[in-house]
Amino acid sequence: MKTRVISAIILILIVALPVYLGEQVYAFLIGIVSLLGFKELLDLKKTHHKIPFCMCVLAILCLMLIVFSNFNGGSLTQGITYKALIFTVFGLLTPIIIYKKDRYTAQDAFFLIGAVLFLGLGFSSFILVRARSGGRGELGLFIYLILIPIITDTFAYVLGTLLGKHKMAPIISPHKSWEGFACGLIAGTIIPSLYYFLALDDFTWKIIILTAILSFVGQIGDLIFSKIKRENDIKDYSKLIPGHGGILDRFDSMLVIFVTFIFLSSILY
Repeated sequence: MKTRVISAIILILIVALPVYLGEQVYAFLIGIVSLLGFKELLDLKKTHHKIPFCMCVLAILCLMLIVFSNFNGGSLTQGITYKALIFTVFGLLTPIIIYKKDRYTAQDAFFLIGAVLFLGLGFSSFILVRARSGGRGELGLFIYLILIPIITDTFAYVLGTLLGKHKMAPIISPHKSWEGFACGLIAGTIIPSLYYFLALDDFTWKIIILTAILSFVGQIGDLIFSKIKRENDIKDYSKLIPGHGGILDRFDSMLVIFVTFIFLSSILY
């Protein structure tokens, strides 16, 4: 527990200033984080063969292209372009006809495409939301979205431990219960919605519905990333953050929440 707390404090100190400043400094941080998350997916042993170095480099270029697309957040719903999608899909798929058998297969190509698109969309949404929140120190929308997984996970864990009797997904995540899921959903809807009402000036009843959806998909995202770990027989994606695991262990539900917010942003804007 001590290690976990110390790691959390150090992590907050590292990200606080870039998040506060926004713009290029924050985007650079997100780019680094996305690369670390991509490295964790590459390290999975059962989802793909060893990826050739040249294809790893190309995949990283595709990832950066998507993460930094629509860099200034000028349009909240246009964070990725058709050109970026085409370049990623065909750029990573076409080389299967060049490499010898089992050196780089269609399975490897589709793994890379999926990893690049998912992480690219996810971390690009972090940049878009921060840009939409405003300039230096204007963090209302960003904090609202960060609160959702924090509150949801905290209440799901604590109240699930106290009240949980019915296992939700015993094979994927043995400690999760339907009671914890419900408590997390309720708290993860009420508290962030209250924050939005107090901190931002465009609150409507739609915010409550949106928050409930985001809390729900956040918990589903957590299960998805847990399933990937179970399939690869690992407890954590890496040991980068002592006591917490890897980047994807910390960003699992947040990635899904931020992407879903971008998708549903037409409700608000």
